[in-house]
Amino acid sequence: MFKDLYFADPEYLLIAIIIPVAILFWYRFGKLTQATLKQSSLSLLKLNKSFVSRIRPLLNIMRIIVILLLILAISRPQSKSTSKRIKSSRGIDIVMVIDISSSMLSKDLKPDRLSALKNVASNFIDDRPNDRIGLVVYAAESYTKTPVTTDKLILKQSLSEINYEPLLEDGTAIGMGLSTAVNRLKESTAKSKVIILLTDGVNNSGFIDPRIAAELASEYEIKTYTIGLGTNGRALAPVSILPNGDFQFSLTKVEIDEDLLRFISEKTSGRYFRATDNLELQNIYDEINKLEKTEITETIFTNISEKYRPLVLIAFMLYVLEIFSRKSIFKSFI
Repeated sequence: MFKDLYFADPEYLLIAIIIPVAILFWYRFGKLTQATLKQSSLSLLKLNKSFVSRIRPLLNIMRIIVILLLILAISRPQSKSTSKRIKSSRGIDIVMVIDISSSMLSKDLKPDRLSALKNVASNFIDDRPNDRIGLVVYAAESYTKTPVTTDKLILKQSLSEINYEPLLEDGTAIGMGLSTAVNRLKESTAKSKVIILLTDGVNNSGFIDPRIAAELASEYEIKTYTIGLGTNGRALAPVSILPNGDFQFSLTKVEIDEDLLRFISEKTSGRYFRATDNLELQNIYDEINKLEKTEITETIFTNISEKYRPLVLIAFMLYVLEIFSRKSIFKSFI
């Protein structure tokens, strides 16, 4: 009840120091205002202990309560309720382009590159509540996993379902993945259009040159952040498939076409990042999240309700009751 209650003019509460002064005055000098009757016998005093005489001090208590209520009233107790209306600008449309070639099962990131990426990308989605995000996956070919959408539940569900797909021809078609993402964003009316392209290898598949795709992204003013994923040196990577269908892993050299990724990012006014472990990958997505900010307009509506009126009404009623009592019931005692 009193959680959101506050005083608009709390300095008036200092007047309350007169209350203990009044109590002390009435205690010390109140009897001087009363008529006294001296008797030679104490027996008559017993007759004076009527119910009315015993409750007479309530008048002073009522006066103190009236004073206290008036002090509280002039301090203007108020309650405040606020409501917010959040309005974003046209926001940012983002497409995450994810390499799902077999090399993404390499175990230099824990538990593997693809699983580490999915975990970090899920956190990134949570941090972009006001933006539309889409998913494009690619190996030797590419396709749209999820169109740009504001439905984060569907988006995260689609992300969790991304795995290596043996039905797709294995390979790394960076140009195909990038061009598919450009196609998803080229007609966007968002304030900003962004592609986050991740790969752990070199372009060795597809019929679209990644540089041509970068030219298209630049033409449509789509900023592209590129991420090279993989440790420096060698990593435990899948090299063949066993008869039971499982991958056989062996240490292989990590090869990432960093020159190509730098060209793509520079051509589109983006940036290139290299992630060699889980922490670096998380830091990269955190940095991209900071670089691409959506403008949010927050309008706060405040409703202030004055609470002094009931206090004044109660004080007035108590004061009238006190005066009436003094002039009638307690008249012979005062």
